[in-house]
Amino acid sequence: MSTLPEPSPSPAAEASIRHILEWLATAHGRSGSDDAEQLHRQLLKLRDTPVPVSHRIKLLDLLHGHVERVVKAELPSFQKISLPVARKMRQRVKQVVDLLEPLTQDYFNSLAELFGPAGGNSLRSPHNSLLRAMQGIGWQIKISHLVAAPTGVGLWQQLHAAFRTARRFDLGAIPGPRGSASIERAYADILLAATAQPASFSASELKFISDYIEASPLRVELSETPPAGADAVFWVDLDRDFPAHALIRRLPAAESLPLYFACDTIAAEARRQLGELERGASAVDLNLPAFAETRAGHGVLRRLTKLWGKPAKRRFPRRRQSYRANLCLGLDNLWRLMRHTGSPVPLSEWMVTNESPEGYALMHVSGDTDDLRIGDVVALQAIDEQDGGNAPQRICIIRWAMSENPEHIELGLQLIAPRAIAAEIAQPYELDAGRVAVLILPETPPLRPSESLLLAPGKIQNAGAPLILLVEKDNLLIREIRTENLDEQTNNIELFSVAPDHSA
Repeated sequence: MSTLPEPSPSPAAEASIRHILEWLATAHGRSGSDDAEQLHRQLLKLRDTPVPVSHRIKLLDLLHGHVERVVKAELPSFQKISLPVARKMRQRVKQVVDLLEPLTQDYFNSLAELFGPAGGNSLRSPHNSLLRAMQGIGWQIKISHLVAAPTGVGLWQQLHAAFRTARRFDLGAIPGPRGSASIERAYADILLAATAQPASFSASELKFISDYIEASPLRVELSETPPAGADAVFWVDLDRDFPAHALIRRLPAAESLPLYFACDTIAAEARRQLGELERGASAVDLNLPAFAETRAGHGVLRRLTKLWGKPAKRRFPRRRQSYRANLCLGLDNLWRLMRHTGSPVPLSEWMVTNESPEGYALMHVSGDTDDLRIGDVVALQAIDEQDGGNAPQRICIIRWAMSENPEHIELGLQLIAPRAIAAEIAQPYELDAGRVAVLILPETPPLRPSESLLLAPGKIQNAGAPLILLVEKDNLLIREIRTENLDEQTNNIELFSVAPDHSA
């Protein structure tokens, strides 16, 4: 098939192209992100330059390499943030997103010409443009997850549109450049990461999840009907600006034409790998990132087996609320608060916006949040003037965080106990270990049918071994107990269910 010759650029366009090429020559070999602002100007200059599509794509590809350099240089700093994200860090995030938005959109804009009658007879160039547009969208979604910010309006819809275009022209299975992922695999990986509820993980945990998905030989298959016999079915509507939903939690609209996929296989593999790690296998032996060997890594894999393998239906409706509460953050502060009533501990003030028997949603009002971390433990106490400030201290785990600007942060808390008792444990066969500060959480059926111990990670070396529990009330109470199950594990805490040790 013959193609029409492309018109030559005008003198003004040639001058702009020459300016972009000169900048690219000076930027060659750089490894940092210091020239992000200049790179943004080159992208905008190219957008305003009327050049043939073949010239535009060649220049976009050259600029794409520098955008990739900037993104990879900045991502490590985005993985070390505290919440809410500081203004200076938000400016750096915006700088990167400002690079990705025009790059992604211009690749999309080129597709209309590439797929048109004058686009040529080779689909390779449209495939590369489509894949790089999808990569730009994926980076933006990943960055929003890392900084606990809402995903940009229209990003999911753009991603779905890229995937739909690839399917229409049978481009989805073509491998990417240098053996990288195909469009189908890249799309499925982004969906899979989103089904893991990114707002409920810290930035370092999100990096591990991303690396884990990328390294996995397994993939999810999308189909027009729900997979038969699967326990963990998700669906995505390509016409909506949303990620995938678990079928058990939300049904697709009657008029929609969703695509379905199951995560049973990858959840079972995560469960198997967790078992191997707990039996002493190394991350290298299992082809996993080194983070998998840490206690936090074990905790992430344990949660992924549930999120991907057994997505839970919401058991209780949320009730809108509007009352203020104090938040005491961190296990050490909670222990001092419970051990010595009235002891000075740092508190912050929050507005409870909704609640259920399982937890709370909060909005920050005042007070320090510098040490706020997803997965940490807090005590929540309603500010009740009539009660004289003696409302119960409810023990919760921070399950998600969302921050749209430096002055605003919202939290989701999972209630694990209505109260706690400060205590210490000693391990009879680990005498050199000394005493360990713990919180005793009473049984709270049906949420937690047995008594639990909350403590810092790694303090109990041998799960199932007998422990001596020391509780100071009016006098010293000594109990012999044994851990049964590790119910929760994050980078900040571990929660064990316990029972009396009858073997003593």
